[in-house]
Amino acid sequence: MTQVLVKVENLKKHFPIKGGLLGKTVGEVKAVDGVSFFINKGETLGLVGESGCGKSTTGKILLRLLEPSEGKIYFEGEDITTLSSAEMRKKRREMQMVFQDPFASLNPRHTVEKILEEPLLVHGVKSRAERRKRVKELLEVVGLSSYHAKRYPHQFSGGQRQRIGIARALAVNPKLIIADEPVSALDVSIQSQVLNLLQDLQKEFDLTYLFIAHDLGVVRHISDRVGVMYLGNIVELSDSEQLYKNPKHPYTQALLSAVPIPDVEYQKERIILQGEVPSPSNPPKGCPFHTRCPKAMDTCVSVRPLLKEIEPGHYAACHLYE
Repeated sequence: MTQVLVKVENLKKHFPIKGGLLGKTVGEVKAVDGVSFFINKGETLGLVGESGCGKSTTGKILLRLLEPSEGKIYFEGEDITTLSSAEMRKKRREMQMVFQDPFASLNPRHTVEKILEEPLLVHGVKSRAERRKRVKELLEVVGLSSYHAKRYPHQFSGGQRQRIGIARALAVNPKLIIADEPVSALDVSIQSQVLNLLQDLQKEFDLTYLFIAHDLGVVRHISDRVGVMYLGNIVELSDSEQLYKNPKHPYTQALLSAVPIPDVEYQKERIILQGEVPSPSNPPKGCPFHTRCPKAMDTCVSVRPLLKEIEPGHYAACHLYE
């Protein structure tokens, strides 16, 4: 019996654009514009899309590091958008984040021991001995040694720093980890090590991941289901295998056609998208993708398609399937 851990309904985040002498609001950037999805306990949901499509913003809203403009977020059935900041701080013990740039997210003035002790202190582990023991365990779990605890972040490689970031996220035994492009700043050879580590930890600690990335190859390797984002909207959501074999949305088809495949027989014809991504402060009416879509129809210009199930477990927001 699959159990839903996180459910998101019609999530929106609009940032005001200030202008003029008095700094009045003259418009808004629709970073996330009506996103809905769920994540089952123990699974990895990949969220893919090009830069600026709203995927990292979505991740931060789930932890309420950014406040949503509209919509609901349910964690284990509880609506966390209604919690006060003190209640939310307690709730964050169960949901943690791994950031994209491990160097920027670790305090350069603190030793690794202090960095890993901090979340334990915040969440009430008072005993010094207990914290030290936990730090040693965490370092070993992510493939580092206990003697690394006395070093500073600049004394590690990028891959090791990301392991420290993962250890910090694990410190308080969370149920959900939001991994925001955790391997995009790393060398390709190190990426697979970190991905394998994430998968091993998922099995060992029964973790649930929201894995945010722009690299479709990386997402395929780790995700059970994949959501594709474009201009603040989810345009396709499906089982990972199904999405790569049989993409339904023209945007997903274009993205996948650009992924190099070693086998020439399976190499799809490259779909080159025309034009630029529209600005999220002035998104097109109707389907957000219609300005670049090779299959656009008249209805796409005026009517926004809803995310609908077109095959069991396969959702797409496209008028082609109506």
